[in-house]
Amino acid sequence: IANAVDGMDFEQVHLLFNYPKKECSAFADWLRKRSSASVAIHEAKLRSPTNYNDIYLAVTKLLESLDRRKYGLVFHTSPGTPVMSVIWILARSKYSAELIESSPESGLIPFEIPFDISSEFIPAQSAGDVRDLEGLIAGLPPQSAEFDKIIHRCAAMKKLINQARRLALFDVPVLIQGESGTGKELFAHAIHRESQRNQQPEPVCVNCGAIPTDLADSMLFGHEKGAFTGAIEKRVGLLEKANNGTLFLDEVGELPLDSQVRLLRALHEKEFYRVGGTEPIESDFRVIAATNRDLLQEVVENRFREDLFHRIAVGVLQLPPIRERKGDVNLLVDDALKTVNENCESLQAWRTKKLSAAGRNLLLQHPWYGNVRELRNTVARAAIWSLEPTIRVEDVRNSLFKYTKRREDSILGRPLGNGFDLNSVISEVAQHYLERAIEQSPANKKAAAKLVGANNATTFTNWVEKHINKVEKKRNRKA
Repeated sequence: IANAVDGMDFEQVHLLFNYPKKECSAFADWLRKRSSASVAIHEAKLRSPTNYNDIYLAVTKLLESLDRRKYGLVFHTSPGTPVMSVIWILARSKYSAELIESSPESGLIPFEIPFDISSEFIPAQSAGDVRDLEGLIAGLPPQSAEFDKIIHRCAAMKKLINQARRLALFDVPVLIQGESGTGKELFAHAIHRESQRNQQPEPVCVNCGAIPTDLADSMLFGHEKGAFTGAIEKRVGLLEKANNGTLFLDEVGELPLDSQVRLLRALHEKEFYRVGGTEPIESDFRVIAATNRDLLQEVVENRFREDLFHRIAVGVLQLPPIRERKGDVNLLVDDALKTVNENCESLQAWRTKKLSAAGRNLLLQHPWYGNVRELRNTVARAAIWSLEPTIRVEDVRNSLFKYTKRREDSILGRPLGNGFDLNSVISEVAQHYLERAIEQSPANKKAAAKLVGANNATTFTNWVEKHINKVEKKRNRKA
């Protein structure tokens, strides 16, 4: 480790250890005297120094906590057991990094792997997970083909699917929450097909976000002829069509507040009135609702009725984003590529495509904020762009969306503590606007200074040196 610190310029050094903390702290203090880098120690709970599962979990937990956009990574493979070296090499396939090794005799040696490795970690199930799954499965009928369509391997999804199968047996409202593209509609259809109301082949679906506000009541509850201008004939509403079946309210958080009031009464009384009608209409239906919003937060901010929330949130399923589904991305990629090949095999110019290891690694590293929907579209694009049977990493890279900032990463929404640095945030804002000023006035510092409110060109130059040039120098250093 000292050879590495002496031989390279690091901004930060992170040590994972399972020695006594006192010994490791003393070593870290000694290391700080040899380098200007900050040295942090992280205790790893290992059942043994050769337990692949524990070592990988410790490594990925640390790497996920680092700001990998700001620093380059270097993995030191020499310290520890051979299993630890293997884990660093495998981690390199997901987290772009340099690999080094060292010894007192040979000093520091950078090395390259002369082939591509693609790997996705599949965490082992704990005894508690297995017991939970066994308990959920107890008493369930054989799994339907609808649930088989939900591609998964990870324990979290196995548990979620069995929770959904149990909910299907009970005639209660279900609320499915999750980011866009996580499969909420797929779960809703599977629950309906395995429920007692499956005499109707499909649930009656309505996208609440696509309903014009002035037509919401007419679409949900129906209307009588002449109820309003343009009502030239009687219309049966979706609630009436869902009688004895399932009503699927997609994006229920988008439903207008006035319609929420009337929907609440319909759910409670099992009857409602068409717009312009005087006779109650009875309809016995089960409601499954889905949303990509935090409905509890919507309630707090008075954008969703609390009484309606508690009416529909009896069975609640929280679908995880695929970036949290360890071991599932490879399966989803393979299925997406299989679908593309099957759909295009009749085309004369089409050649069956396969994915290179480097291309797969790039897919494994992507955050997938659009989840399964984004992943499938990306694989399709990469297959189309590829002129050869093997989809290269360049084809994948050209097919990925380039995310800049997510809402949770925004300047005003970052969590405090855990390394939060106000000066860095201020500098980041300054850099953004200074770069925009330079782009708009590339050859005129005085004009650029005026754009950002600097008194003169000298002040502007000082700001650029402080917030851009120094930051770029830091980024070029290694972590």
